[in-house]
Amino acid sequence: MTIEGYVQKILFQNRENGYTVMVMELSGEDSEGNEQTVCGSFPDVEQGDFFAVTGEITVHPTYGPQLRAVSYERRMPTDVVSMERYLASGAIKGIGAAMAARIVKKFKEDSFRIMEEEPERLAEIKGISENKAREIGAQVAEKKNLRDALMFLQQYGISLNLAAKIYNHYGAELYSVIRTNPYRMADDIEGVGFKTADAIAARAGIVPDSDFRIQSGILYELQLASGNGHTYLPKASLVSQAAELLMVEPEQVEKNLTDMQLDRRIVIKNVSAEDGREWQQVYSAVYYYMELNVAKHLHDLNIVEKADPVKLGADIDRIAAREQIQLDELQREAVMEAVTHGLTIITGGPGTGKTTTINTIIQYMEELGLSMALAAPTGRAAKRMSEATGCEAQTIHRLLELMGGPESENGHAAFARDEENPLEADAVIIDEMSMVDINLMNALLKAVVPGTRLVLVGDVDQLPSVGPGNVLRDIIDSGCFRVVKLNKIFRQALESDIVINAHRINQGQMVEPRPGSRDFLFVKRSQAAQITGATITLVKEKLPPYVHASVRDIQVLTPMRKGVLGVEQLNAALQQYLNPPDPEKMEKETGAGVFREGDKVMQIKNNYQMEWEIKNKYGVALQSGIGVFNGDLGIIKSMNLYAEELVVEFDEGRESTYSFKQLDELELAYAITIHKSQGSEYPAVVLPLLTGPRMLMNRNLLYTAVTRAKQCVTVVGSLETFQSMIRNVSENTRFSGLADRLREIGI
Repeated sequence: MTIEGYVQKILFQNRENGYTVMVMELSGEDSEGNEQTVCGSFPDVEQGDFFAVTGEITVHPTYGPQLRAVSYERRMPTDVVSMERYLASGAIKGIGAAMAARIVKKFKEDSFRIMEEEPERLAEIKGISENKAREIGAQVAEKKNLRDALMFLQQYGISLNLAAKIYNHYGAELYSVIRTNPYRMADDIEGVGFKTADAIAARAGIVPDSDFRIQSGILYELQLASGNGHTYLPKASLVSQAAELLMVEPEQVEKNLTDMQLDRRIVIKNVSAEDGREWQQVYSAVYYYMELNVAKHLHDLNIVEKADPVKLGADIDRIAAREQIQLDELQREAVMEAVTHGLTIITGGPGTGKTTTINTIIQYMEELGLSMALAAPTGRAAKRMSEATGCEAQTIHRLLELMGGPESENGHAAFARDEENPLEADAVIIDEMSMVDINLMNALLKAVVPGTRLVLVGDVDQLPSVGPGNVLRDIIDSGCFRVVKLNKIFRQALESDIVINAHRINQGQMVEPRPGSRDFLFVKRSQAAQITGATITLVKEKLPPYVHASVRDIQVLTPMRKGVLGVEQLNAALQQYLNPPDPEKMEKETGAGVFREGDKVMQIKNNYQMEWEIKNKYGVALQSGIGVFNGDLGIIKSMNLYAEELVVEFDEGRESTYSFKQLDELELAYAITIHKSQGSEYPAVVLPLLTGPRMLMNRNLLYTAVTRAKQCVTVVGSLETFQSMIRNVSENTRFSGLADRLREIGI
């Protein structure tokens, strides 16, 4: 149905995405006094505007009938009464009710034409100066330009929300952008990817073998690669993938690679392996220079300080005796390295004394009077670091003082701490380094000046970071720096089957069910339905009292997203039993499923501008900040169907508000992939296993899953699959060139 009328009142408006709830006073015969609540995307709406809106009536369970808009057309009033009402609404700054009456009285039905075409004539009216007349004319022209642009962009299938973004970015230039090179939008505007730009270009008549199209497709393939963890692609792979995507000849892709290298949009590096193989690495320019910058900073930090080894050893022994700890030779070596080197890398598996080593380093540096900063990639990892050391630790993002506002180039986070404003610490210790991607490492090193001691600690055998790069492994594999690998399992850790079995898995040794084990359990099942049922029982009934934790703290980990034991189906089943439908609970259905108050959810992309608050019991904000990150877990605390938003409470009581338009940033998290569990630790982990793709069902993935559990691991399903994962040493190849850049600089 279609209605016409005036915007009488705006009840709610999200300026970011244009979502609006408003009340319209309907026009037409017998419509006086009739009102209609309308909701939808109206990026340019103002009170007093006149619209024709097409949509369908829906009945909100709380707020009654609403017209959900599908499309709308702004219309300018044509009669003097309507004109006066519009001008008096405040839609044009500087015109109130009295001024509106004088304008319409003077110019009558010609009022709007005068304001658009001869705005200087407004100065004929008492109270309007020449300057004010020009200001009013500029406002009217801007509104007309926006209306015209939105109508023009809708011809190309562009939504109103996206059209407003395009207009705000390009202004009047948008017409030439659409007609000559729509692919610019994929580089310039968030929310426009290659495929969106390609569809617009097809409607605009851009030929399929256009250089603009091919170059945009090449950058799109490199962008997809970075989403899969790569910082570059081998040239042969990139040419093949881009040619298939674009349906052009490989030679055309090759030609454009050369042009793009000349334009410095990409970098191509020739690489030779020790076995004589040669190939070419193709980077988007930003990732090449990022790796180069990281490599340079690491070499700059690697300053060796002379020290008396006898005195140093005696001081370490004295601190160990005072703290009542015993250090093996490798731990003592790690402490010595940290004290005498600007860059120290410490790696080791669970139970090998990484935390004890960190604590000894902290004690020594405190005696030297050095100021320290401790950080980890995630909130959970930082909290564990604080508990283990007794010192304040924070996320790397908070350490670097993440800034709000527009993100920096290529969507990477912007930080207050950088080369111009470095960290004010004599020593920086980073834990869980396997999780740190090249973007975050680059930002961190920009803020660490030579002369600062940087200690990097992590388990190199964990899965690599979710983001692009393989930072810890590349630093170690480069051979450019001293690395201390802790390998002794200490007595207390030897009492844990989790620790023992994790090391056995990592060394390729078989793990058998051990009757009487308190923390490594097997529940053998042979069918997917049985495995799902046992998983639900464990999470809901058995494990919470066993590990003295709540249901929400028990985490189901699975290798894959799809399939009967993948994240999507497991979450649907677990939600049904752990948080079933309830008349007292609000819920929102999306294309991916249902979100319900009380659901356990996960943030699945970095949002550097998302605000959060920590409130007291009276709802007063005690602390606030910005940034919610890929992998953060939370609970849906409340939901407002009228305002179309919900509140998620993350760790440490941080609350963030999401509009329903942002729900693609969240997913249910009763079950999560093992990849997403990196850096986290849970009281108990349930690992359902039956079958899966060989490339996923490997040793590295299993080792990571097992080491996420603090008190108990329960494998549900096939022992044969579990053991075949131990035997499977295949891993997905990750293309990262930091080791190459480190060696180049170190020569």
